Amino acid sequence: MQGMSPAHTPPLASLPLDPLLQRVRACTLCAPFLPLGPRPVLQAGTGARILIASQAPGTKVHASGVPFDDASGERLRDWLQLPREVFYDDQRVAIVPMGFCYPGRAASGDAPPRPECAPTWRAPLLARLPNVALTVAVGRHAIGWHLPGSRGQTLADIVRTSGAPDSPVIALPHPSPRNNGWLKHHPWFEAEWLPVVRARMAAALALPSAKKGPQS
Repeated sequence: MQGMSPAHTPPLASLPLDPLLQRVRACTLCAPFLPLGPRPVLQAGTGARILIASQAPGTKVHASGVPFDDASGERLRDWLQLPREVFYDDQRVAIVPMGFCYPGRAASGDAPPRPECAPTWRAPLLARLPNVALTVAVGRHAIGWHLPGSRGQTLADIVRTSGAPDSPVIALPHPSPRNNGWLKHHPWFEAEWLPVVRARMAAALALPSAKKGPQS
C-alpha cells in the first residue's frame, strides 16, 4: 500500500506519529479511484488540543496540499475565530478529514470520502493525539463517525444538541458555500450557536496539556 512489502512494513500500532504521518502521506490505497491521483492532506501534532474532523479535500486543497486552503476554510476559521497562525499550528490544531485525498465529483458537489481511508488510518492517527480536548466534527461524514448515535437526526438537531458543556464533540455544518441555504434558514446558528463554539474552542486551547504525548 505504501511501497513496502508487508514483511518489511512496521505495524501501524507500533509507529510514533511522525513515521505514521509519513506512511499516510505515501498512501496509494485508493489511487485507481482518484481522478487527480493520491495526495493525502492532513495536519497533526501530539500536542494538539483541538481536532477538526472534516470531510475530504477539494480541488484547491489538492493543488496546494494545505488543509482548508479555500473558501470553506476562510468561513470555518471565521466561525471558530481562529487566526491562520493558530489554525495551522499542528501543536494546537489537528486537521484529520474522513478522506485524505480529493475523491472526485458526484452528481451534486464533490463525491463522498473514499470508504477505504477512515478504516485504514483513522484509529491509529487519533490514538497518537493524546491531548485533544475538543473535537469539531464538520459535515455529515465526520459527524456520523464521531457522533454515531446521531444517525437519523436532522443536521439542525445534531448541531443544537452537541453543545453540552461536557461534550467532547461539537458538530458543525460544512462551511461550503453550498450550505448557504441551510445557514439562511437557521439564523440561530450564527447568532446563538457560534458564540458557544468559540467559547469552547478558547477553553480547550487554554487548557494545559493533560499528559505528555509520545515522542514523534
